[in-house]
Amino acid sequence: MTGPGASYTNVEIADRLERLADLLELQEANPFRVRAYRSAAEVIAAHDVSVAELDDEGLTAMKGIGKDLARAVRDLVEAGEIPQLTALEREVPIGLLDVKRVPGVGPKRAITLWKSLGVTGLDDLEREARAGRVAALAGFGEKTQTKVLRGVEQVRAHRGRLRSVDAEVLVAPLVAHLADAAGVERVEVAGSLRRGRETIGDVDVVAQSDDPEPVMAALRTYRGVRDVVGSGRAKTSVTLEGGQQVDLRVVDRAAYGAALLYFTGSKSHNVELRSRAAARGMRLSEYGLFDLDDDGEPGVRRAGASEEEIYRALELDFVPVELREGRGEVAAAADGTLPRLLQLEDLRGDLHLHTTWSDGADDVATMVAACEARGYAYMAITDHSQALRMTGGLDAEKLARQWGALDDFEREHDGVTILRGLEVDIRKDGTLDLDDDSLERLDIVVASIHSHLELGRDAQTQRVIRALEHPQVNVLAHPTGRILGVRDPYAIDLDAVFAAAASRGVAIELNAAPQRLDVGDVDLMRAVTAGCTIVVDTDAHSVRGLEHMRFGVTTARRAWLGPEHVLNAWPLARVRAFLAKR
Repeated sequence: MTGPGASYTNVEIADRLERLADLLELQEANPFRVRAYRSAAEVIAAHDVSVAELDDEGLTAMKGIGKDLARAVRDLVEAGEIPQLTALEREVPIGLLDVKRVPGVGPKRAITLWKSLGVTGLDDLEREARAGRVAALAGFGEKTQTKVLRGVEQVRAHRGRLRSVDAEVLVAPLVAHLADAAGVERVEVAGSLRRGRETIGDVDVVAQSDDPEPVMAALRTYRGVRDVVGSGRAKTSVTLEGGQQVDLRVVDRAAYGAALLYFTGSKSHNVELRSRAAARGMRLSEYGLFDLDDDGEPGVRRAGASEEEIYRALELDFVPVELREGRGEVAAAADGTLPRLLQLEDLRGDLHLHTTWSDGADDVATMVAACEARGYAYMAITDHSQALRMTGGLDAEKLARQWGALDDFEREHDGVTILRGLEVDIRKDGTLDLDDDSLERLDIVVASIHSHLELGRDAQTQRVIRALEHPQVNVLAHPTGRILGVRDPYAIDLDAVFAAAASRGVAIELNAAPQRLDVGDVDLMRAVTAGCTIVVDTDAHSVRGLEHMRFGVTTARRAWLGPEHVLNAWPLARVRAFLAKR
């Protein structure tokens, strides 16, 4: 449980600071102050040492943590609350946090809706919009009202689901806590999180122990538990402070593999496995694979201690967890045609990176050193073009200065190959945000959309296709514009886009940033079928962002991709040939 004396995790501390920033924003506080809390939350969440154990000196030694922020952290750890946050939660309706996330609203309009119409949550917003009162407000209008109504449904649809990266951070300390319980031999996360889904609902955990009760007790008393939904000898379900449900199953050694397989899923995969078992006179359950006796009841256990032995007993190759979605993987495992999937070690570079030349947090030298530490042979510096003014984007003059700086850097540095690139905005009419002469001098041109997301499907599709037809474009970045849990994909005909990209030699990006994972696994499969080359990029704006590559690899594996499909798994000479469209 949380409260005075509790040992807060870094994620829990970061979550409180994020909420504080959100509420300050709704009070129209100084933007720099809001940004300071958000930056501190990001630093704390990523810190590899328990921040709760640091004193004031240790806290203020962290980047972006001053005395006031250090005091807020110490207040939370020592007293169980941040006084300023507690006061804000009394002054600002918590439901406004959902309202401001509605596309077309944001913090300023949320304040207007609250003060003018008394809107304090999604239900209020929907009622006022349906009554036409939102459109009547200054600065809103009919189009905004229509967008708001669609946005309310989007926010509701995303409720209760966590991005995989957030779920990982939430679950890791819980799993470590369970692993320390008496008698526990193994404990693993199962369910959609183990399969690498981009978002998850409930969390499934499987533990191995001959004595379930100490493990169940460890979950019931975990500090982050809000409610115990139910608890028995085989299963305990709890709700965490953030609202996520965790279901824990405890089995013995002989059944552990079967339980892990069953609760990992997916349901479609499990149905196929059970059907295969039945066709061979066996029954598969969460307790094992059993031969059936003369009465059709489970008899001798054939397998169950490991997933591998169950697949072998069913005369199947082992199916990687990412493929277990009922998309033909069982048939492929039966005839030996499962693909060799992409691995993190296959990637030789990252072709979408930002630096302090635009909105990156780290400079070129720092990003280069980090890429070299990852063993990359090449990397592309692709800062934003001028259209994104708030990012300090590059026009032709600033780009030329960057090239000069890169020339100077490379004269003193012999290591990873640096490709000169730019993330160029696609304008509303499909033209690019840089002159052709400058584009021709770049090693790689990454084209993307950051504006006019509201265009209709046909207009958006033609806009993107026109950009792909430019001879210098090499990559289409984050092709649907989605932000998981925040913004749905914009309307676009992806099949037409993939066909155009394939015919023009333009790679489709799988953006590995965990808030994007754009495009998703199903669309990736369509892109490859259309003949597209895929590039898995982090879109990193800092060294820390490079670590997100693993999320992209997981999504690529879910799409059945191997190194042959992925541009940045190729050697540099082949990459250069692709970029030159030879």
